[in-house]
Amino acid sequence: MSQLSAATKSSLLAELTGLLGAENVLCERSDLLLYEFDGSVVKGQPELVAFPRTTEEVSRVVKLANKFQVPIVGRGAGTGLSGGALARSGGLMIVFARMNRILEIDLENRRAVVQPGVVNLDITKAVEQAGFYYAPDPSSQKSCTIGGNVSENSGGPHTLAYGITTNHVTALELVLPDGEIVRIGSKQGDAPGYDLCGLFVGSEGTLALVTEITVKLSRKAEAVKTLLAIYETVEDASQTVVDITARGITPAACEMIDGWTLIAIEDYIHAGFPRDSAAILLIEVEGLRESVAEQVTAIEEVCNLHHAREVRVAKDDRERELLWKGRKNAFGAMGRLAPANYVLDGVIPRSKLPQALRRIQEIGQRHGLGIGNIFHAGDGNLHPLVLYDPRKPHDFETAIQAAEEIIRYCVELGGTLTGEHGVGMEKSELMPLLFTDADFDLMRRIHDAFNPSSSLNPGKIFPLSKGCGEIRTRSKPQQVVPS
Repeated sequence: MSQLSAATKSSLLAELTGLLGAENVLCERSDLLLYEFDGSVVKGQPELVAFPRTTEEVSRVVKLANKFQVPIVGRGAGTGLSGGALARSGGLMIVFARMNRILEIDLENRRAVVQPGVVNLDITKAVEQAGFYYAPDPSSQKSCTIGGNVSENSGGPHTLAYGITTNHVTALELVLPDGEIVRIGSKQGDAPGYDLCGLFVGSEGTLALVTEITVKLSRKAEAVKTLLAIYETVEDASQTVVDITARGITPAACEMIDGWTLIAIEDYIHAGFPRDSAAILLIEVEGLRESVAEQVTAIEEVCNLHHAREVRVAKDDRERELLWKGRKNAFGAMGRLAPANYVLDGVIPRSKLPQALRRIQEIGQRHGLGIGNIFHAGDGNLHPLVLYDPRKPHDFETAIQAAEEIIRYCVELGGTLTGEHGVGMEKSELMPLLFTDADFDLMRRIHDAFNPSSSLNPGKIFPLSKGCGEIRTRSKPQQVVPS
């Protein structure tokens, strides 16, 4: 059902077109279809889409939406995996794709100032010749944008050593729900007072629209080594991760892929992964040359202790980059196994990896679904891929049920609902697994201090059920499609 009356939509469209130009506003159903999806399994279509180019234009668009009492959703590249940038309540979508300029590079102070539509990897490309890079590296870094990374507090394989987005943002420019433009944080990153950047990073677009971001730049390490450890059992690979952590070794990255998934990746990428193993670990260490050599030796010792069939060190940058290409294109490779997959994002204590993987396998077998495992083993951030065929009756509902069982089990083990994909529409009804009514009341008070009318990204994070203590299970795709 459309959320806007024909008269309201027509009037808002006319004013948006006058402000931005007809080429920067979409209203036809065929154009809007592109924006009802992101990388998740949920849907929500806007009724209008606007493409501002400046912070001032964003502010004026927000004020127009307020004038007509229209909800607003901000969107970057649409690579999100929790429905966070979908229009659950219809309304107006503000897309930041045309705010894609790198405004400043300050190598002396290791900072860059960028607009929200800048692609993650483009920051590294802009500074790599000078020996710098931007550390957070989601698997979608070739296409995801910094504004979305800030909204979801994105991570990536190298989170283990370098942290997530919030650890690399020092200042933000924001447009508040009433259209006011404010700046928080500082270029240096050590402003006194409340850590407002920490509050807004990861708020999933429910508090403000981000129009400018100041990020830290990291210097490239003197030496980098990537190890590929091959195992005959998932248990041995899991125990290796637990032991590496117990010994106080902190690699830059520690990724795990199960054998079933490896075959699909190798058929697609030809990265050099084995086709006959139960699991592999992809481990990277960085730092001073001497320190890296010591860490490689220590990690090889742990891998062999846990019965690794082979531990291979990439012989050069080309081989290392190919291994990482296989890892970062793994989700796409799963299209060879099923028409669709549901990418999960749960977190568990690293010590619980073996039993978590056993339970995931059991859940898949019980529901008759294939589940591949590709994840950040070093920090316990699981990404099971539940494979399903949307053309088969009830296959999607079965996949959702299996997925929710996996996430519930993560919480039972002492983990949490999400490590980097966000709550969005996907996990809002599961939030009571972690939070009490008192917790929600406090979060609501913070939300309402900035966004009292819920005009920004409504229907996200907080459960929609009447009582916060209730948990609703989805049985079909959540969808809002205007008539």
